[in-house]
Amino acid sequence: MSEVLKSWTIVQFKPNAHKLAERNLNQQGFKTFLPFEKITKYKNQKFTFAKRPLFPGYMFVIFDKRNMDWHKINNTYGVSKVLTSNNMPYLLPDTFINKMVSQCNQSGVFFPNKNFSKGDLVQIISGPFDNFLATVESIDKNQRVWILIELMGQSTRALVKAEKLNFAAN
Repeated sequence: MSEVLKSWTIVQFKPNAHKLAERNLNQQGFKTFLPFEKITKYKNQKFTFAKRPLFPGYMFVIFDKRNMDWHKINNTYGVSKVLTSNNMPYLLPDTFINKMVSQCNQSGVFFPNKNFSKGDLVQIISGPFDNFLATVESIDKNQRVWILIELMGQSTRALVKAEKLNFAAN
């Protein structure tokens, strides 16, 4: 099938059925893309890591525009519906999907490009200091970020991976 005739669309899957929907769509010959985010949970007095869909309830599916076989997607176990506009699947630009795929690791976990600079105010998004605010002090060649975090009235220097930080809302 020619790549030009393929289009990406958004599929809503049933609650907690992303694995079922993905497996059944792949068995029918549809290519799927489901990016995940890594989350930190505190359970039994320790931190554990898990992953969940980046867009809860939704995944991306590519289909052939020639055959208009997108109706098969709606009848797939685990799928709730294809998002449509004017009774046609809502189409996504290939550049959007390609950019998202390029920012995922081998296990499908999405890591947004973050270009931090010295002095940026950041928020820690995982680990024991989840939701703490800090200031970027410097960045090394491995994209690890040295931050200054306020703890008990003092600035403490810490080394953090860039994927564990977000820009803080002003």
